[in-house]
Amino acid sequence: MRFADAHRAPLWHHVSHGARGWCLGLTLSLAACAGGDAAPPTVVDTPSGPPADPSVEWFTDEAQASGIDFIHVNGAAGQFYYPEILPPGVALFDMDNDGDLDVYLVQGHPLGTPNANPELRGRLYRNDLEVRPDGSRSLRFVDVTAQSGIEAVAYGLGVAAGDVDNDGFVDLYLMHLGGNQLYRNRGGGRFVDITATSGTANQPGFAVSAAFLDYDRDGALDLYVGNNVNYRGLDKESICPNPAGARDYCPPQIYGGIRDRLYHNEGDGRFTDVSATALVGLRPAPALGVSTADFDGDGWIDIYVADDGADNLLWMNQRNGTFRESALTSGAAITAEGKAEASMGVDAGDYDNDGDEDLVMTELTSQGFNLFVNDGAARFRDQGAVSGLGPASMPYTGWGTAWFDYDNDGWLDTFSANGTIITLEGHDRAAFPYDQTRLLFRNLGNGRFEDVTARAGASFALSESGRGAAFGDVDNDGDVDILVGNDAGRARLLINHVGNRQHWLGLRLVGGPGDRDQLGARVGVTRSDGTVLWRRVRADGSYASASDPRVLVGLGGTNAVSAVDVWWPDGGREHWPTVPVDTWTTLQKGSAK
Repeated sequence: MRFADAHRAPLWHHVSHGARGWCLGLTLSLAACAGGDAAPPTVVDTPSGPPADPSVEWFTDEAQASGIDFIHVNGAAGQFYYPEILPPGVALFDMDNDGDLDVYLVQGHPLGTPNANPELRGRLYRNDLEVRPDGSRSLRFVDVTAQSGIEAVAYGLGVAAGDVDNDGFVDLYLMHLGGNQLYRNRGGGRFVDITATSGTANQPGFAVSAAFLDYDRDGALDLYVGNNVNYRGLDKESICPNPAGARDYCPPQIYGGIRDRLYHNEGDGRFTDVSATALVGLRPAPALGVSTADFDGDGWIDIYVADDGADNLLWMNQRNGTFRESALTSGAAITAEGKAEASMGVDAGDYDNDGDEDLVMTELTSQGFNLFVNDGAARFRDQGAVSGLGPASMPYTGWGTAWFDYDNDGWLDTFSANGTIITLEGHDRAAFPYDQTRLLFRNLGNGRFEDVTARAGASFALSESGRGAAFGDVDNDGDVDILVGNDAGRARLLINHVGNRQHWLGLRLVGGPGDRDQLGARVGVTRSDGTVLWRRVRADGSYASASDPRVLVGLGGTNAVSAVDVWWPDGGREHWPTVPVDTWTTLQKGSAK
């Protein structure tokens, strides 16, 4: 048996279990397993937490030191153009298949005139990570925009990532004011604009977030585009006062919503807009965040959309090429108090280790972040208040967010990049006075969260206008790092220094003709103590951003795993009896027999 490291290498195999035996090895109750429901998953041990040494900064900003010297320009000059308040998104993805994460950063420019500055364009940075024989790492990024073929000179908003042609190279979908761009990755750090032939320009539209998913299980990634407002142009900009009576940015309701779009991948480089037939009952809404997951455990991917000041959307996959919108009846459209809040960033993940996908959402100042807890059948309870997330986040307007296990204790924690949308009195008027500090919440394993921001390091005390956030193991050392995009500010790369002090399991799940990342696959990791942790392959979620599709599982107090079970997006299932810990391993679809 041979294991693959972060670079592509031969994979290992084992003799398959029968279907019944495979099901008995899982603790998640699934209708597909014959012979009745399995026992509910065992609750894992109490999290041990990060090291107590106060001299250790949990996260440090390494952006400039590693070569990412990027400042976002939103063009704000007192005209209060609505697009200025929204960007920028960011992306972590492996563009060249060398096993480490590269970076794409969305850029803007002054609005009202054509972009005349060739430096103001979306930027692509190649990661030239060096791992020395002693295990130490040197993190270095190189700006390769000029030779990449990416010409993103329009006013950028967000970015999504996925391999649309199954050639093994991750492609980029860039969202701009006035139309979007789909860039095909040709390998070797080169991209080509295929927007016109692909049919994904999304015009008319005003997209901030999008997600790639294989909703019909045909092996090709489709595209859901979340449109925000019906923006008619700078010359039709509205004038809105803030609570103090001064002019400020208008809320999305002033402009009216616009319908989202679902594009079906035809497998030949073309996409077909199937929104009218697939999204039954689609209505205009101000979408900001999109997260895809199998919320009811039927093996088919569903879509959740966080809307700004309107009911959120939950598109349940009907397994026939169509979706049913069921957010209100499922309890995930509005809060427990019956309010439609200003939902911005969103992510799905199993925060309580019961085997299903729960939702976390960032909200406007005074509303508090939401936590929708799934019962396994896509019925949700709003636990934002009792969890502690809601009260602790009340002073903040949150944007980019995710479930991630920053300390590798086996419980998913959460982070938010924050920045208000109302001018803050006393802040620097010469700059962009909408800044706030970041938040880090630690999962206590009992349904509650602890605000540990004050212990996370000096980088968390920086007050900036946070927007997009992408999550992934940038230095391949076994813990999750965070890339943050700031509106009218510097990009930040927050490197994690504490997660890998506990054992971990790193997995890349690939399959298909080009061995692309299998977005939507579910992974059950059985630890040596018999407990099971469920994670998902995903690049979407957060806000306007794309994250590392690899799966990193914190093992907490255990130092081994006894099994890894994978549910592939096409419904196939495989079982690996053992996988090494404290390293990155590639699992190829079909290799477990």
